[in-house]
Amino acid sequence: MKKLYSLLFLCFIMGMAQAQIQEPVKFKTELKTLSDTEAEIVFTGTIDAGWHVYSTELGDGGPISATFNVDSKSGVELVGKLQPVGKEVAIFDKLFEMNVRYFESTAQFSQKIKFTGGAYAIEGYLQFGACNDENCLPPTDVPFKYSGETKAQAPTATADKEVKKKTEPAVTPTEEKTEKEAEASSAMIESTPAASDSTLTTQQPEIAASDLWKPVIDELNALGEETQKDASWLYIFLAGFLGGLVALFTPCVWPIIPMTVSFFLKRSENKRKGIRDAWTYGASIVVIYVSLGVIITLIFGASALNALSTNAVFNIFFFLMLVVFAASFFGAFEITLPSKWSTAVDNKAESTTGLLSIFLMAFTLALVSFSCTGPIIGFVLVEVSQGSNILAPTIGMLGFAIALALPFTLFALFPVWLKSMPKSGGWMNVIKVTLGFLELAFALKFLSVADLAYGWRLLDRETFLALWIMIFALLGFYLLGKIKFPHDDDSNKVGVTRFFLALISLAFAVYMVPGLWGAPLKAISAFTPPMYTQDFSLYEDEVQPQFKDYEAGMEYARQQGKPVMIDFTGYGCVNCRKMEGKVWIDPKVKDIISNDYVLISLYVDEKEPLPEPITVVENGKERKLRTVGDKWSYLQRVKFGANAQPFYVLLDNEGNPLNKSYAYDEDIAKYVDFLKTGLENYKKSK
Repeated sequence: MKKLYSLLFLCFIMGMAQAQIQEPVKFKTELKTLSDTEAEIVFTGTIDAGWHVYSTELGDGGPISATFNVDSKSGVELVGKLQPVGKEVAIFDKLFEMNVRYFESTAQFSQKIKFTGGAYAIEGYLQFGACNDENCLPPTDVPFKYSGETKAQAPTATADKEVKKKTEPAVTPTEEKTEKEAEASSAMIESTPAASDSTLTTQQPEIAASDLWKPVIDELNALGEETQKDASWLYIFLAGFLGGLVALFTPCVWPIIPMTVSFFLKRSENKRKGIRDAWTYGASIVVIYVSLGVIITLIFGASALNALSTNAVFNIFFFLMLVVFAASFFGAFEITLPSKWSTAVDNKAESTTGLLSIFLMAFTLALVSFSCTGPIIGFVLVEVSQGSNILAPTIGMLGFAIALALPFTLFALFPVWLKSMPKSGGWMNVIKVTLGFLELAFALKFLSVADLAYGWRLLDRETFLALWIMIFALLGFYLLGKIKFPHDDDSNKVGVTRFFLALISLAFAVYMVPGLWGAPLKAISAFTPPMYTQDFSLYEDEVQPQFKDYEAGMEYARQQGKPVMIDFTGYGCVNCRKMEGKVWIDPKVKDIISNDYVLISLYVDEKEPLPEPITVVENGKERKLRTVGDKWSYLQRVKFGANAQPFYVLLDNEGNPLNKSYAYDEDIAKYVDFLKTGLENYKKSK
């Protein structure tokens, strides 16, 4: 989402809420003896399709790196650092604005250890992060515990023999706390009888706030479940269809329509055959472009194309390509495929008959129109492939091809329409130049990705916005006839349509001006560089949580007589930031959250250590909660049966849900309804 943190401590209560609890990664551990003095602890994970596990040492401000952590050890020394093993994917992640490395399908990490002689024991855990294109899961621990006896001596000829030992279950003895330690942990919860399969072990015999941790999974399920959806096939199809419509009105395609339709109608003995040939011509166009989408999918695969779209080198290439095409559309030069290609195909079409002849004519159209359709096709393919949908390129090209082929079949069915068809002229060059301005604007988007990857700081947010303001202002002046390019005619007339387009372009330029001082500009937030690159900002209108502690926030809400909104989030969660930057700042949403609710934001990747580790039993397995983030992640799982972020729940003062949960969805009206329904239910319960 492009930000985040990772995986859950596996858990689902008696099989409940399985639709929300996700377990996309499963790790196993083993101890491999390399010699009498050395061994390695190997972690091997299997990863569900669409998910990836992040590698080691990615740096601050990004996803959760894989780390090797030791709770206790004796007779053992660590050798070096945790090492990733196998094929990593290395890309620039636009959501994190940094270079990242991760594993797909399978992941393996190895940590070497050295025996110092005699008995040895080592206990600890691997922590890793995992994400897909929609969400991320909290930092996840893979515990291990090994012990045995060995002799410290020089390596022998049998050093390469592997001895595998299975992981022993970690058992944490309950230690008697001092009075001071008991006070420090007084905020910790003790699970209630309703959570018998997911218990939290503490030394506190009674916790006043324990009811606040009572599972409400059944209640949430009864209210309904909110899930996150991938981009629909319809959306992908419409994106391609829109690209096809734009290509249709370019000088490379539009003038060919009447000539082609007239050719089919005149060469046939009867009208029916002419219509059939025109239909075949349109179908051939669809087959050609859909085949292009299939070929791209087979060569790259959806995930590879998505990775390519975030690659810094690719983005530089695409930036340069769009700038060159923009210059061509402005009239600096013409870009065409080698003429011998189209000539050869055209000659072949003339020398053949039947369906093959018509197909070759359609292929000729694809070649000669490349200078106009090429950049549009490239941009459509990149945009629709920003995800794991393997059919996205094919569906996108289907929409593009249908839009391109539609006029040929419609005009063949209704040839009288040809008389009313707008003639080619200066208006087509206006469309071409307008496309040039748009390509120049989008080129900056791709350059921005590379700029962030290499840390050039050439395109800070205000620089990017200043260039976009200039581009769309110049486009507005061009549409008003104040700027001329080589292929423009001398007419000073500005039609009504052209005037309104100029008005829209100039208004858009004015809309972006406040962004120079830090305004959020929600309409283009997906294109602009991140806010942290802004050198100067006057914008402070953000929704801030009142509490970052569950118990303290719930107690305050009880005293104030207000309902609570729990925001399960993370410092590295991109979609969380999107919700905060696009939905929470809406005046209606902000007013309801700020005035009617007590907002508690719980960061599941918070690294502040707890006063002491807490042992929990989830799904029959003992686990340790070591950090504040572990505690909030456990709360989300045990109480609400979910583990992905962002995740929003509305509660009354006893910790009972007031509405169904809400996941990542930028529909503001839907979010307002979510909040208002919770308020109404709270008032009814009073």
